[in-house]
Amino acid sequence: MADTFDFDLFVIGGGSGGVRAARVAAGEHGARVGLAEDDRYGGTCVIRGCVPKKLMVFASEYADMPAEAAAYGWDIKSGPFDWTAFRDKMTDELDRLEGVYRKLLAGSGVETFDLRASIKDAHTVALSDGTTKTAKHILIATGGHPVRPDLPNADLGIVSDDIFHLESLPKSILIIGGGYIACEFACILNGLGVEVTQYYRGAQILRGFDDEARGLVADSMIESGVNLHLGTNIVEMDKAEGGIRVKSTNGSEVVFDQVMFATGRDPSSQNMGLEEVGVALGRKGQIEVNEYSQTGVPSIYAIGDVTDRVNLTPVAIREGMAFVQTVFAGNPTPVDHELIASAVFTQPEMGTVGLSEEEASAQEEVEIYATSFKPMQTAFAGKPDRVLMKLVVSKSSRIVLGCHIVAPNAGELIQMVGIAVKARLTKEQFDATCAVHPTMSEELVTMRTPTRSA
Repeated sequence: MADTFDFDLFVIGGGSGGVRAARVAAGEHGARVGLAEDDRYGGTCVIRGCVPKKLMVFASEYADMPAEAAAYGWDIKSGPFDWTAFRDKMTDELDRLEGVYRKLLAGSGVETFDLRASIKDAHTVALSDGTTKTAKHILIATGGHPVRPDLPNADLGIVSDDIFHLESLPKSILIIGGGYIACEFACILNGLGVEVTQYYRGAQILRGFDDEARGLVADSMIESGVNLHLGTNIVEMDKAEGGIRVKSTNGSEVVFDQVMFATGRDPSSQNMGLEEVGVALGRKGQIEVNEYSQTGVPSIYAIGDVTDRVNLTPVAIREGMAFVQTVFAGNPTPVDHELIASAVFTQPEMGTVGLSEEEASAQEEVEIYATSFKPMQTAFAGKPDRVLMKLVVSKSSRIVLGCHIVAPNAGELIQMVGIAVKARLTKEQFDATCAVHPTMSEELVTMRTPTRSA
């Protein structure tokens, strides 16, 4: 029966999740696999997300180095940041990584099509060159895209996809939004010497994260020079002499060189013929799937941001692996979305895994172990930086329900703590672990007295 199809699997989308599923299905299970991508291989993460953003984070962190080094006896001269040189080198690196993705697919025997694909029926994909391909299984991994608000002249502003291609850095920028993308780019551009203003309509940035942790991030951003306005939104914008005039809900009118919208992302499921063949879409356009990433059409599956479950690159990869196990290895594997560690690359970074204090206390009685202090490296240099180490512990079971870190390299730290929290270790097992001294993270195993109960 399978021989009547052109492919055993056809993947739509060449991002991290789709590429991993295609490679493993073909390379490890001998499946005949086709993959269509109408943009660049690597998807959001590699081309216009995680990777270039992290390179920009690295670049922005050098600004304070000469002053900090002076406190340690070094005479390092500060100079202007060369955006063009950095951007061009970053572009070369992204080109290299895209080439790696293409080689990995070719090496696994995946046939690729640099074309847009849509769904014709349960087993047929229509390509933008007018041809069709049939497949026993179809996997949609088309990701998501940033959206602009429904506002006159919103096209005057940029979104996160555009930031990596600017001809020059603006002298001033207004960033609208309070999520991790808005906050990360506020810190990045501030570090690169741009005068940054940020508007967020809510009472505090980083909604959904632990209140104490996001409060420290907000304070640190303001301390570093980000002009953060909470409870503020944009009312109107238009072209003006010298840039873009913005009127806000607080009554101010300011002209900025550039405006960036970081107000959300939607799944990229439009104009694919999905609903016509019976695939259900949610309110935002997300593809509705079950625990095995299967849609209401049994032969069609979807993974990654297009399903709007947990929108993180490693999650899309894990979903792709679970799909392959389910469909090609004969081992039905539900996707595990529990206790996923993540990081927000603000300055300082925030790492988090498990429940926030607010989420946990709504479920059961908990104890909070938290400490905030000036880390040795920057305290010696006379900087005001503070870090936070926080554990949320079940009072009854003693299991560590969540960990929240605000500190330099918090992303690196939370990866290791994530193992312990995923294993559902208790506070006493944390306590039984010998500290590494002197480090910031030793506080995670030396806090003996709860800060409070909640």
